[in-house]
Amino acid sequence: MTSSRRDFLRAGVLLGAGVSLAAAGCSTTDPEQERQGGGSLEKARQDGKIKVGFANEAPYGYTDSSGKLTGEAPELARAIFKEIGIPEVEGVQVAFGGLIGGLNARRFDVIAAGMFITKERCASVAFSDPDYVAKNAFMVPQGNPKNITKFEDLTRAKANVGVLTGAVEGGFAEKLGVPKGQIKTFEDQPSAYEALKAKRIDAIALTRISLADLLSKHKGEPYELTEPFTPVIDGKEQLGAGGFAFRKADTDLLKAFNDKLAEFKRQNRLLPIIQPFGFTQAELPAADDTAAKFCAV
Repeated sequence: MTSSRRDFLRAGVLLGAGVSLAAAGCSTTDPEQERQGGGSLEKARQDGKIKVGFANEAPYGYTDSSGKLTGEAPELARAIFKEIGIPEVEGVQVAFGGLIGGLNARRFDVIAAGMFITKERCASVAFSDPDYVAKNAFMVPQGNPKNITKFEDLTRAKANVGVLTGAVEGGFAEKLGVPKGQIKTFEDQPSAYEALKAKRIDAIALTRISLADLLSKHKGEPYELTEPFTPVIDGKEQLGAGGFAFRKADTDLLKAFNDKLAEFKRQNRLLPIIQPFGFTQAELPAADDTAAKFCAV
């Protein structure tokens, strides 16, 4: 991924067609709807399209070499929205840390970026039930010279760790006692990878899925992934579950999406959609994995 891709933050991408949209910052709602709140489902059905925000983070949501928006979340969004009467999905690229703000500013109607469901985020947005669960890992130099296997090891080893802006890993590191000066934030995966190559950081912390995808783009280079793990904070496992985020007023849209997602799960239609992006049976949510459960953690 090049710097020009990072400069593409304000552009829209037509899902499935790879067409740039000049008006990414425009609202998808008319003034009356914006005043009243909600109503996004009916409007999207009438318009035949909906906008989703993504952060260009593979494999969750990204543009490929042809400019097409793809990834686990956009492809699942495409399938679900089509079946609830919204045939076209447009993408708006935003830095990960700006996704929630962009959603609530009505730049788009849904966040489709594999975003973890957390208590803090649930205060600002309404999440769908999870479409995947994932463990954390580190990308480190081959041989793992500083023996980093969990966040607590970073403090012992005096190791600098790269995390993405707005992602949960930075919070995990802080809560587990890693000094702030050792936590380096980056806008995207390529930036963090370049910092690792330049030895400005000693490890990258992300989900195993993200790191496996990143490593696959740099085959033959001297890096490896640690064993996946689940951080434990205050005696509680910080299980990572990803979902789609909606504005709190858009209860109709969220319900329609959740109902269709539940149908996909019951009919074993979820895994075939997300499997091409490195997800396995192990990443499928359990029957009792709901947004409410993870909002309470």
